[in-house]
Amino acid sequence: MADKIRYIVSACLAGMHTRYDGGATEDPEVMELVKRGLAIPLCPEQLGGLSTPREPAEFRGGDGNDVLEGRARLVGLETGEDKTLNFLKGAREVLRIAELVKPEEIILKEDSPSCGLRCVYIDGVLQKGSGVTAALLVRKGVKVRGVQSRCEKGPSKQV
Repeated sequence: MADKIRYIVSACLAGMHTRYDGGATEDPEVMELVKRGLAIPLCPEQLGGLSTPREPAEFRGGDGNDVLEGRARLVGLETGEDKTLNFLKGAREVLRIAELVKPEEIILKEDSPSCGLRCVYIDGVLQKGSGVTAALLVRKGVKVRGVQSRCEKGPSKQV
């Protein structure tokens, strides 16, 4: 067993079925870190009270930084229901855990409304921006790395 937890990781990257669609987005490096006892897998959306599976959500009017400033919100794609408070709660819970664990780095799944570090869906288009959790962690000086982005291909519409 590891002497110290060194990472917090997006649970979906660790092979846990926590994505909005009930799936996982396995990342071999992340899975190995968890297997070796070096990482804690977390899902900000579940910590914020959202179920799995759940309605997909995207930003309206900005990204995670804008949500933190009260200028944007997150809405369900099917119902239009405002999910902003769930995303904020989940982000705060991840930060609280990070403050307790003091990881060297947090590894997050890109393109996610919570975990995207460089890329998220805003008004139906995958584009540069941060998820709520990623934005909060960066603001608090936590070292964050994003993996598995589709954004390098340029802006694209959500399917």
